[in-house]
Amino acid sequence: MLKYIIRRILLSIPVLLGVSVLAFMIISLAPGDFLDVYRLNPAISKAQLANLEKQFGLDKDPFTQYFLWLGNVLKGNWGYSFSYKVPVWNILGSRLEATLLLSVTTFIFTWGIGIPLGIYSALHQYTVSDQLLSVFGFIGISVPSFFFSLLWLFMSAKTGLFPVGGMIRNSFDQLPWFMKILDYFHHVIGPVVTLGLGSLAGTMRIMRGQLLDELNKDYVEFARAKGMPEKTVIFKHALRNAINPIVTALGFSISGLLGGAVFTETVFGWPGMGRLVIEALNQQDLFLIMAVLLLSALLLVIGNLFADILLAAVDPRVRLRLS
Repeated sequence: MLKYIIRRILLSIPVLLGVSVLAFMIISLAPGDFLDVYRLNPAISKAQLANLEKQFGLDKDPFTQYFLWLGNVLKGNWGYSFSYKVPVWNILGSRLEATLLLSVTTFIFTWGIGIPLGIYSALHQYTVSDQLLSVFGFIGISVPSFFFSLLWLFMSAKTGLFPVGGMIRNSFDQLPWFMKILDYFHHVIGPVVTLGLGSLAGTMRIMRGQLLDELNKDYVEFARAKGMPEKTVIFKHALRNAINPIVTALGFSISGLLGGAVFTETVFGWPGMGRLVIEALNQQDLFLIMAVLLLSALLLVIGNLFADILLAAVDPRVRLRLS
C-alpha cells in the first residue's frame, strides 16, 4: 500500500505540471492583461506603464513568464496579486479555509444522508416510501444547483429563516464559542443544501441500485441458506460490495463540489476560492488565477488518492491487488 501511495504521488507531479502549463497558456492567450485599466488612463505615462510591466513581469513572453512563475512556486513563492497588492498566499489562506469548510460539510451532508436513504430505499423496494424517494432523487438530479440556490435565496428573503449571504454575522467576534458554531451552521445550511442536493440524490440512487444488484446475487442466497441473520447478510456482505462504486466516485464528487462551489459561493456571497477565482478572472489577476487553479487541481489529486485508499480499506480484493 505504501508503494502504491508513493507511486500515485509521483504520478501526480506531471499531472499538476500539465494543468499549470495548460492553464497558464490559455490565460496568456486571452486579450489584454491587468494593466489595460491603466493604459486607458491618460494620466499615466508610457514610462510608468513600462515600469509597471517590468514590475509585474508582463514585459516578457508567456513561456518566460511561466518558467519564472514555476521557479518561484517551487521556492514557496506563489506570486503577487495585481489587484489585491499583497502576496497571493495571504489571500488564499482564509479563502481556502472557507471552501474546505463548505466542501467538508457538504460531503458529510451528502454521504451521511444519501447512503442511508439509498439503503432504506433498496430494502423497501416498490413501497410508497421507495417511490417518494425515487421522485426526490430525480428532482435532485434534474434541478441545477445555481437555480436551486436562487430559489433558496428567495425563500430566505421572504421568510427570514436563513441568512441571504455571507459566512458569519457582523457581531461574530463578540459571540461565545458555542454560538459561533451555531452561527456558522446557520449560514452554511443554504450553500450546503443547494450544493449537495444533486450529489445526495445521485449517491442515493447509486446506493439503491448497487445494493439491489448485490442482494440478487448467488453468494447472498447462499449466506441466507446457511442460516445467517438477515442483518448480517445485508450489512456485512452485500453492503460492503455495493458501496465500492460510491467510494470510487468520491474523487469525482470532490471535483463536482469544487466546480459547483464557484456558482454557489457567488450566489451566497461565501468568501471561498470559487468566488475568488471569478474576481481574479474579472481583474485578469494572472498569478492569483494560477494559484487557485493549481490548488484546486492539488485538492482533486488528494481527493482521488483518498478515495483509492478508502476503497482498499473496505474491499480486501483491492487491498490485495495494491499490496
